[in-house]
Amino acid sequence: MKLVFSGGWLGQEGLFQAQIKRVHALQSLQEIKQGQSFLVVSYHAGAQTLHLPLRRPLYPLVLQIEVGELLPFGGGSEDKARLRLLSSSFTERDFIACVEKVKKMIQEGTFYQLNLTCRFDFELSGSPMELFVAYYRRQPVPYAFFLELEDFYLVSGSMELFLEKRGRRLLSKPIKGTATSLRTLSQSVKDKAENLMITDMVRNDLSKVALPGSVRVEELFRIEKFKTLYQMHSSVVAETQEELPALLEATFPPASVVGAPKRKAVEVIDQLEPHLREYYCGCAGFLLGGDFTLSVLIRTAIGRGRELSYYAGAGILWDSVPEKEWQEVLLKVKAFHRRVETLQSTT
Repeated sequence: MKLVFSGGWLGQEGLFQAQIKRVHALQSLQEIKQGQSFLVVSYHAGAQTLHLPLRRPLYPLVLQIEVGELLPFGGGSEDKARLRLLSSSFTERDFIACVEKVKKMIQEGTFYQLNLTCRFDFELSGSPMELFVAYYRRQPVPYAFFLELEDFYLVSGSMELFLEKRGRRLLSKPIKGTATSLRTLSQSVKDKAENLMITDMVRNDLSKVALPGSVRVEELFRIEKFKTLYQMHSSVVAETQEELPALLEATFPPASVVGAPKRKAVEVIDQLEPHLREYYCGCAGFLLGGDFTLSVLIRTAIGRGRELSYYAGAGILWDSVPEKEWQEVLLKVKAFHRRVETLQSTT
């Protein structure tokens, strides 16, 4: 068993590794305990928080991994890992048709926005660890990690902060808006509208567990540059006296990966997407006593042996251009699969 992670979790640079002491597979968010551990929560835990009969996941709903020492990681110098695309849960044509269906539902007032995702299935040659290190080096992000357990492994290159708690201060940084050009993203009315909508959802979620009058937006429409793309995020802060299970009950799943209103969006996603999201679009991170840092599990793959599935999605609004949404999905795969152009013809 292995846990390797980027230094952003600790406010440092480079890669680190954690000593794994024990792994707990939990069936409820209420079973999460305090203590130094690494937590992984499946997207499907939303069935509990939103009281919806979602499809059941194949993997445990919650993983809580007791960890010991956190040390610098010195391995992974070679890049021998190779990926061969086998299939995707949507073809390009079917994804575009599904976007049209979502747009019609928006026009009918079913919801205002919905995040539609696609799963890409690969065959891996080489080790998952080599794949993770190469992935991180191509696109360094603060919340990357590689978790290898007995039955499966996770590779995540997330740059999105779901929740961070320090004392009574709670922080969330929802991402909405992706482009290869700073100018394109900064001038995009569509991306700003979507970002504002999701930021307002986060404000509403945090208000359920915040001290009265403490919720506020610290940043709006901030753009960050990464190696393969630009991302727009906003920052929402609050003061709270609640502990992690209650905070997750009020805020999970993350607003940025579902839609608005949240409950209806999650219900429709479960009907429209041909794949299970599993841990993708869930959350993960470190618990240190009562404090914690949790990322949104975007840019994430789940693997068993040589079989590996990577996921990417796009937020759909009433004025979305279906072909552009598909291109956004492919862009998000680019850091994971070098020859992203092959996805176009294969799918």
